[in-house]
Amino acid sequence: MARFLVRRILLGLFVLWVISMIVFAIFYLGPHGAVAQRLAGRQGTPEQVALISHRLGLDDPIWVQYWHFLFGYPDPNAPNGLIHGDLGYSYYNELPVTTILKQDLPITLSLALGASVIWLVLGVFNGVVSAVHPRSVADRSLTTFALFFYSMPTFVLGLLLLYFVYFKLTLAGIDFFPPGGYVPLSENPSEWAKHMILPWVTLALVLAATYTRLTRGSMLDVLGEDYIRTARAKGLRERRVVYRHGLRSALTPVVTQFGIDLGALVGGVVITEQVFSLGGIGQASIQAINQQDLPVVIGIVLVASAFVVIANIIVDIMYAVLDPRVRLN
Repeated sequence: MARFLVRRILLGLFVLWVISMIVFAIFYLGPHGAVAQRLAGRQGTPEQVALISHRLGLDDPIWVQYWHFLFGYPDPNAPNGLIHGDLGYSYYNELPVTTILKQDLPITLSLALGASVIWLVLGVFNGVVSAVHPRSVADRSLTTFALFFYSMPTFVLGLLLLYFVYFKLTLAGIDFFPPGGYVPLSENPSEWAKHMILPWVTLALVLAATYTRLTRGSMLDVLGEDYIRTARAKGLRERRVVYRHGLRSALTPVVTQFGIDLGALVGGVVITEQVFSLGGIGQASIQAINQQDLPVVIGIVLVASAFVVIANIIVDIMYAVLDPRVRLN
């Protein structure tokens, strides 16, 4: 286990290093005059634009800029570099990128983790019921339920929930659900949960459809295996056969999909964040791209990539936990 973790962590660090080079090249090989001109304003003179480019280091050779990005600048007041956990400063608000991430990342994590629990439980439960009773009324109903929400865009479902669950209930005198916004968990846990319920349900209903179909197909394959028939022939209860022997083996593709979705959600929930006015990493990335705030963009990409790498490591470990035939060595 230790060797596996060390090997996977080293591979993950290598992947992050390659991503940092690619992202740096994409953004820093672009036209930086536009960045300096935007910072100088419409009335900025060429001398002011050149001075801003020099202060930001945009006029240095690309390899010098990347070296400073990794290991910091000679000036002690400048960023210390990625190796020391310093992602630089935002061009526009002059805040450290790490400060921006600390403000926005808890919002996105609250949304992604809470919704993931709901869609995983809902999707796996519906998939097991459909597989145990194939071609039944329950199976067809759950399949229709899954396809209906799978085909619905996230922003449409979010707006419908706001209209019926918030607006209509508020008119009826039930003002339990807030219209949006975010309350930190440390400030008020109950208000945090109330503000996150509708965003959680929006994401969970759309993504649970994938897990319903995936669990159903995997369970049907597993329930037809010889060892399942042997377990039934030994007189084991059907519940034990389904959940102890069948579901455990069928969860391998579900765990794979879960790791991919959860890692990608950290940087990809911008639509849900926008509908419910949450803020978060998604909206921060869109704003940074529109402003060409390159340090913020690079910081968000690296953080999102790190979550994908971590999610894949956890998925590899879960393979060995769920399937005894898998070994980590």
